[in-house]
Amino acid sequence: MKSLYPPIQPYQTYRLDVGDGHVLYVEESGNRKGLPVVYLHGGPGSGCKPFHHRFFNPERYRTILLDQRGSGRSTPSGGTVNNTTQHLIGDLEAVRLYLKIKRWVLFAGSWGSTLALLYAQQYPKRVAGMLLRGSFLARQRDLDWYIRDGANRFYPEQWDELLRVVASPEPDLISALHGFLYGQDEVAAHRAAKAWLAWGAQLALGATYDPGEIDARADAGYMPQTYIELHYAMNKYFIEENQILQQCHKIPKKLPVILIHGRHDVVCPPEASYLLKQRLPAAELLVLPNSGHLPMGDEMLDALVSASDRLAQRLA
Repeated sequence: MKSLYPPIQPYQTYRLDVGDGHVLYVEESGNRKGLPVVYLHGGPGSGCKPFHHRFFNPERYRTILLDQRGSGRSTPSGGTVNNTTQHLIGDLEAVRLYLKIKRWVLFAGSWGSTLALLYAQQYPKRVAGMLLRGSFLARQRDLDWYIRDGANRFYPEQWDELLRVVASPEPDLISALHGFLYGQDEVAAHRAAKAWLAWGAQLALGATYDPGEIDARADAGYMPQTYIELHYAMNKYFIEENQILQQCHKIPKKLPVILIHGRHDVVCPPEASYLLKQRLPAAELLVLPNSGHLPMGDEMLDALVSASDRLAQRLA
């Protein structure tokens, strides 16, 4: 069983001005002459973490991590102006061109997989392969599952807590939360942001969720991620309904694609990867019987690192 590669330090970091008042944080590790791979983080708004480098063999991969607009170490932190899905796709192209990369592998999870699929549909000749975990199709039914009727049946206690904090006559919970964030009451805004992130953490972590982790994050600031997440959800992720599945024909049939999904993923149900497999018949689909949403746990890490190694061998 495979696990993460040893910790590694970036050999180069950049602050790339992509216009519109946004500056991206980008870093590289591994083999400068290796197979380029870009890690697309989730959220939207969560940012990259040091362990994200460790899914890739540092002797075979040139690993690129970037924090999307408003996320992580990119600035302005939590900035939603000039921040749409099309902006993020354009930023990926700007990074690729800046680093003089002809084609790269897309390694992504959750919202990152949404972005990877949209990028591959728009720039199919720039993609060497894709490894997607816990795919999110960003349809209305996917958002409804998360925040209207679906996941709330698994964690009714946490759901009731979210409703209690919001306590708004607004029938649409996303709109109500968005209103709190941009309202005049700063205490209410922080309370709503904390409840929103706690709901997501409960779904993602399941039985391992610790409410104290959200309190601890308050010191580092959890508002920027909340601004980004609700901005994208309010705007239906800036894409047409069911756009990803409808445009899968734009992805080359022979492109190496590996889809990995945890059977117990309550954030993004496995249906998404199953439907992608139907639209991308040549893709490899792995549904892991004991895994959830996050890239954690022996089964999930083994699957991701093994798939990363297989892609490197295939594309060598």
